Amino acid sequence: MLSIGGNTGRGPTRRQIMIGAAAAATIAVVGPVAKAAAAPATGSGGQCTERYQGYREDDRNLPYARYMAPRTTPAPAVVADAYAGPALAPESIPGFDAITTDLASTGYSTIETGYGRRADGVTFVAVRTVMPRVTAAMWDWWFGWHSTESARYKLWHPDAHLYADFAEDRTSLDIPDKAKYIGNTTFVDEYVGPKLQQLGIAFRDPIAHGFDVPADQTIVFGRVGSSIAPVDLGWLAHQVRPVDGGAEMRSRFFLNLRGLHVPDVKQAACAVGRGASVDPTDLVLGLDLARDLLLHCGQEMNHLAGFLPELYAEFGS
Repeated sequence: MLSIGGNTGRGPTRRQIMIGAAAAATIAVVGPVAKAAAAPATGSGGQCTERYQGYREDDRNLPYARYMAPRTTPAPAVVADAYAGPALAPESIPGFDAITTDLASTGYSTIETGYGRRADGVTFVAVRTVMPRVTAAMWDWWFGWHSTESARYKLWHPDAHLYADFAEDRTSLDIPDKAKYIGNTTFVDEYVGPKLQQLGIAFRDPIAHGFDVPADQTIVFGRVGSSIAPVDLGWLAHQVRPVDGGAEMRSRFFLNLRGLHVPDVKQAACAVGRGASVDPTDLVLGLDLARDLLLHCGQEMNHLAGFLPELYAEFGS
């Protein structure tokens, strides 16, 4: 999921070093899968579980089964129109360094819904979703609750979500909802368009990263990486703030901003056991991925918002 480029210099580029490290780590995990699965984990627990499409019969016995829809709600018209339209002009796309201004507590950006790629190679997605009856507190609860079971994750996008797990299950702890996901990592298998992705999303404290977050708002901020290789791919941010009748979510994705992270050995081995999606020919996060991600985000946020108030009232803290 990163680009492999040629090197015209005498030594390897930083990107090639990063890719090489990722490949070496992947090979190390892919080779002795059984041995790795038995090795000490980095923060994760429990046994490996399966990836599967849709819901199983056992899922129908779960207490939240009445929220299991057979299909995902379509994306709002504004998202569908952006998906059908052209990419944003590269010069119109803000840089990642402006994200705290772009997602300010008041006002709007010049781009609220769209996708594109900057001249520096950074791929960008923005989606605004209006959510009647929803509050920021509901989303803080959701991000700390949904990844402990794959069936919970499927509630969000029953067509595309296949698997989820947390590095650390904090749902039973007597701590604020934000503390259940900030500093934690969620591991997911999902389709974005036709491509299966296996991702680890490490949630960060938005205030520590310079965001202004009033008490009636929230910002879910995360580093997006591979769940197999120790490679970071970019950043995501979802701002939820009140509007008349409910809330709005302003989502941002900045991809091809790469880095390295310490892998969770247990989760990497489990991901390989489920069937690794690592594809060396699909390492550039380009416009096709951005366009598919725009639609995926528009679908899942709109879908969950339709019943999140009821789900939160029944299972929230």
